[in-house]
Amino acid sequence: MGDDAPFTFLGLSEDDLASFDIAILPIPFEMTTSWGEGTEHGPAACIAASSQVELFDPLLPSELPCGLNYHTATAWSSEAPSLLEQLSSIKSYLEPWMNGESFPLILGGEHGILPPIIESLSAHPKLSGDVSQLTVIQIDAHADLRDSLNEERFSHGTAARRALDVGIGGLLQIGIRALCQDEAEFANADSRVETFYARELFNPINGSEGWNRLLDRIDTLEGPVWLTFDIDGLDGSLVPDTGTPVPGGLSHWGAVEIIEHMFASKADILGADVNEIAPGADSPLTEFNAALIATKIIACHTATLLHAKGE
Repeated sequence: MGDDAPFTFLGLSEDDLASFDIAILPIPFEMTTSWGEGTEHGPAACIAASSQVELFDPLLPSELPCGLNYHTATAWSSEAPSLLEQLSSIKSYLEPWMNGESFPLILGGEHGILPPIIESLSAHPKLSGDVSQLTVIQIDAHADLRDSLNEERFSHGTAARRALDVGIGGLLQIGIRALCQDEAEFANADSRVETFYARELFNPINGSEGWNRLLDRIDTLEGPVWLTFDIDGLDGSLVPDTGTPVPGGLSHWGAVEIIEHMFASKADILGADVNEIAPGADSPLTEFNAALIATKIIACHTATLLHAKGE
């Protein structure tokens, strides 16, 4: 399973180096999608679309790569016969990139990749085997807190619940607007879960109040953080080909503001994944929007590095 990406992310040239500042890690995993399919082709489509993304960001002194070294890795691939074996192979694929030398940006693939991502992060020097120090920021239309979906406990619809099982210390959910009663009750009962529902962020009556509370909360972040960005967190009109597009989600500029506030906080952003990318048959809009989000994450990380170096 899996495709090797035919291009480099953003079309950037690469040097033959032993280590890199930023590693683009494609994981074209798809085994449990419950409606629209195609995420196994999403990472390659996103990388191809990224060649059309502009390299200028107002946070930076010059166009990307701003002197940093990029590497677009060979895509994960596995022919393992079972779901659990495939998830284990994802963990093995990621572990060499979780040594703190590179900023890992993962392109998926269905959201079921999240639990092995968290497991692989255990090796990160900022965590030293203790993922309870980690806060996961989840931008998503769906809560992904079911204990099982279609009788599968490791489904894309259970990704956040399984990440909590791995032992993360906090889960900050943003933009949730599609969940079942069990998920709502679980979120209310588990003190590690904090949810900003889309209705309280974008309600025309008091949405600005909810939005400002979210940004204030992000500004207080500290410690190690991982960002998992399911692109259906964006409004469905922006990502029509993702598996389950849902109206009432984030605008592009809303996503930009969240990402900028995350990197401006005191948090130590260890990496990110952008998932549930699926290419469109009639339009590249979905994969292009995913490439824009991924590029914004990279630009903010780059700005953080340059600031730390005094540049």
